[in-house]
Amino acid sequence: MKQVRAFPRLIITKKGTNWVQSGHPWIYEAEVIRMENQSGEDPENGSLFDAVSENGRYLGTGYLSLHSKIRLRILSTNANDVFDEAFYRRRVRYALDYRKTVMGNEADLSACRLIFGESDGFPGLTVDRFNDLLVTQVLSYGTEKNKDLIYRLLLEELEKDGVSIRGLYERNDVSIRKLEGLPEYKGWYSSSAGSPLTRICENGVFYDVDVENGQKTGFFLDQKYNRLEVARLARGKRVLDCFTHTGSFALNAARGGALSVTAVDISKTAVEMAENNAKLNGLEKNMEFITADVFELLPELIQKKQRPYDFIILDPPAFTKSRKTVGSAERGYKEINLRAMQLLPRGGYLATASCSHFMSHELFEKMLKSAAKDAGVTLKQIEVRQQAPDHPILWNVPETDYLKFYIFQII
Repeated sequence: MKQVRAFPRLIITKKGTNWVQSGHPWIYEAEVIRMENQSGEDPENGSLFDAVSENGRYLGTGYLSLHSKIRLRILSTNANDVFDEAFYRRRVRYALDYRKTVMGNEADLSACRLIFGESDGFPGLTVDRFNDLLVTQVLSYGTEKNKDLIYRLLLEELEKDGVSIRGLYERNDVSIRKLEGLPEYKGWYSSSAGSPLTRICENGVFYDVDVENGQKTGFFLDQKYNRLEVARLARGKRVLDCFTHTGSFALNAARGGALSVTAVDISKTAVEMAENNAKLNGLEKNMEFITADVFELLPELIQKKQRPYDFIILDPPAFTKSRKTVGSAERGYKEINLRAMQLLPRGGYLATASCSHFMSHELFEKMLKSAAKDAGVTLKQIEVRQQAPDHPILWNVPETDYLKFYIFQII
């Protein structure tokens, strides 16, 4: 028997109702007709509200956000759910058990995304594990209010699995938190756990990770198995890894038996970290590290009328984080892909990626076809890949499907 609803209600438009019933967990401000609160009190930011259709049908319960255009983030569509400690513990356990299944072994679990927001039923929450450290990021006011409970349960469930965590570091230093009325900051949760440095092993390659100063949460975990595929193809190749960051693709290529590897990034700090990681793995012998702007480097290499590489990897940062800048992002992606295709010899290999959700698969493929036409080459597709399964894609939530990774031979 369903419970008597104890939460205030948001009455949702027909369009919003159809949106939620299609499986999307966000209700936008524009789809809210009115708010009904029998207590007569002002609504509390981050509190639980029921979403109800115009004819009174229950749609779900979620976190209210008084400042964001995403007015409600659905936590559950089960009218019988009780949002107590047991509820959150089940969610944590589901997320951990899923990773234990899809990641396959303890080595992969030791450097892994444990919670991927809405994909795991935790609106706006990211939790990455880097060996003995957890790094979190919260982008939802409701999750911020409940994070103490969620973090405690997560640590308890990890301990049950025999995982010892030294500390939890918060990377809430992102401007998008302002949209939720939340402050930006970073630092240890509750108390200092010593050094923000730790060491991980991914695909047999070791990395020193700085969770305090590294990009995002310290290291990009989503390309884990794509890097492994690059390692498989790199044997005997002369590899150019563009936007190398901490050197992950370059190091996998070197470990895979590449004849030579050149790693390029515009950030001197990133290049230094990549070089240190190469030394850590004893792979520096056939590797070169260059601090340069890829947009300038590729044309310069073409002008020299030489083809020093037969495998180029393009893994740039997101060129767009909104629909408004998709056009300029597409031009940026085309520029680097066109130049890489022009630089590669016939029979060479290209691995190219985009990590922007707004650069859709269709738009990215359209760009690649245009670049190939202008370069006068044909793309022979080897493989199309996406993010690793610890970043699960919900088919009813397009925002969870963001990473595109294509591997071609140039003919």
